[in-house]
Amino acid sequence: MGKKVTVVGAGFYGSTTAQRLAEYDIFDTVVLTDIVDGKPEGLALDMNQSRPIEGFETKVVGQTTGPNGEGYEAIEGSDIVVITAGLPRKPGMSRMDLLGVNAKIVRQVAENVAKYAPNAVVIVVSNPLDEMTALAQIATQFPKQRVLGQAGMLDTARFSHFVAETLAVPVASVRTLTLGSHGDTMVPVPSQCTVNGKPLSELLPAEKIEELVVRTRNGGAEVVGLLKTGSAYYAPSAAAARMARAVAEDSGAVLPVCAWVDGEYGISGVYLGVEAAIGADGVNRVVETDLTESELAALKEAAEAVRSKQADVANL
Repeated sequence: MGKKVTVVGAGFYGSTTAQRLAEYDIFDTVVLTDIVDGKPEGLALDMNQSRPIEGFETKVVGQTTGPNGEGYEAIEGSDIVVITAGLPRKPGMSRMDLLGVNAKIVRQVAENVAKYAPNAVVIVVSNPLDEMTALAQIATQFPKQRVLGQAGMLDTARFSHFVAETLAVPVASVRTLTLGSHGDTMVPVPSQCTVNGKPLSELLPAEKIEELVVRTRNGGAEVVGLLKTGSAYYAPSAAAARMARAVAEDSGAVLPVCAWVDGEYGISGVYLGVEAAIGADGVNRVVETDLTESELAALKEAAEAVRSKQADVANL
């Protein structure tokens, strides 16, 4: 029996994620759902017609869903569900501005996922990310390791890109890391950043590193500001698809994700951006990284900022 993965939400982010997952050619079926009538079916038809050209066998199934959960039977038995549903940011909006409206959407989706795909690993990408991941876990009642959020991979990729561009080196030679929340309390970890194995601090002055950190933190807003309508989706979809692949292949890959933290780094009871080994059951374990005192302090600060907002989502 082959694997089945569902992507909820057929906007740019969702449809690009579905395409990437199909092109991996490791799933039997990719299901794409949306509330816009006919949109997921049309996109699925288009993607299926690319199969002979790109040479993959995975079938893409599109399904329009209704306000009362109509159509969700199409996701039945999914091994993995990626939730992209919700509104994207507009210029000048913070991720937190989306909290109220996206909470209603994510809760409804999560309840239908629990009903039709009770054994799925859920990957949340809707903003505000850390809060929506917590809400999806509350609404599904799934074990916490089976609900995780995509943010750290994207933030880390942005950081790596900026470093590679600044130093004019291949991106493959750069290793960076960001932890914390997806937003204002993002914690880039310069002490863990290397270029060809050399510490970043030996290659760039502290103020230049700080400049890249700030640009990373504002990476999404920079794209939103340039696009003027919609938000980033090529890099975010690549990150979500890679996370889904790690689950599907039970690879144990260590990736920066939004995961439930219970004692690691001296932090407990909160969804937070950390490195984790990812497998068939979601998060196998949180991997603790050596942090400097200031990086650890920033991570704890991020945890407290996220904790207070995650406490609020239970009532949304």
